[in-house]
Amino acid sequence: MEDENIALNSVLGLELNRVFFAVREAANKKRIVEFAREVLDSERAKPSESASPEGPAG
Repeated sequence: MEDENIALNSVLGLELNRVFFAVREAANKKRIVEFAREVLDSERAKPSESASPEGPAG
């Protein structure tokens, strides 16, 4: 599952780069960057799905 997430994130990152460089207007590029930052922040705020609710084993 984690490998799938890594692969998906790589594809999304490449697509974001493609769109960013296809856009000519600086204002639209700024919006793309702001949107990407919002998505990253929301993903970082989510609890990890792979984390055990009991905490680390040990």
